[in-house]
Amino acid sequence: MNKSVIIFGSINIDLVTTTSRLPLPGETLIGQEFFTVFGGKGANQAVACGKLEIPTELVGRVGGDQFGQDLLANLQEAGVGIRAVEVDRDTSSGVAAIAVAADGENQIIVIPGANGKISTAEVSRVEDFLPKAAMLLLQLEIPLDTVIAAAQAAQRVGVFVILDPAPMPPVFPPELYGLIDLITPNQVEASQLLGFPVDDRASATRAAQELCQRGVKNAVVKLGAQGAVCATPEDCFFIPAFPVETVDTVAAGDAFNGALAAGLFQGLPLKEALIWAAAGGAIATTKPGAYLSDRATLEDFLKSRNHFKGLHL
Repeated sequence: MNKSVIIFGSINIDLVTTTSRLPLPGETLIGQEFFTVFGGKGANQAVACGKLEIPTELVGRVGGDQFGQDLLANLQEAGVGIRAVEVDRDTSSGVAAIAVAADGENQIIVIPGANGKISTAEVSRVEDFLPKAAMLLLQLEIPLDTVIAAAQAAQRVGVFVILDPAPMPPVFPPELYGLIDLITPNQVEASQLLGFPVDDRASATRAAQELCQRGVKNAVVKLGAQGAVCATPEDCFFIPAFPVETVDTVAAGDAFNGALAAGLFQGLPLKEALIWAAAGGAIATTKPGAYLSDRATLEDFLKSRNHFKGLHL
């Protein structure tokens, strides 16, 4: 039976303007540059898996606009299956309107659009894929009740569930902990979940262990350039970060999860899959925008650092 990775989540397009400074209320400014970036945490993780040549299916929703067509084309180009992406003719695609000033300050308005209308119909599509799923990747940019329902469905049939708890909701549903095989918060999200600062290896270790005590089977707390800590039922260990010259951290967490899923899909032990994840996340920071590495780039990166063990598809 041919297995695949299933991603259930958001699909967005970012409309980015750059300007010398942010406008005052009611002020019109002449900007410097405009560009679009394909995004959404669900789509980013799917593209990360697809570009690593992992069989990938995305379940989600886009609008019946030109953005929706462009988003679907981008997914297909990356090798992502889109047969379970609904085109909602009655709404817009998910959009983030972003203004970025020269000093790095930004203003962002997010319109969920079709993502906000994800419902039990999409959960049913997830369930259709589960018999042939190796794992299910979830995030929190779509309605929480659909995330919980998808995780419950996966647990019923024994499919491994990875949750990126971002963006963090005002109240994290406690029933979700027991449905998750692997949770991957960054240090900010871990702090929000647990109520204490997570900013170094010691506090990340405490956070990962406490997440397991709440019912998660395995927890990885990401510390960016400081590395990551993983707690499992048997062990707790540290994965150092790969030093790179950072240009832009956009989608680094999605690249991390995509490469992690790719490693696990191919049967790597969790510790080795996390080395892949660290590499994927590091590579993503070396270029502007949501830069997600392809298979050759990840292989070369790992080989150059003596971590490559081969891809066995």
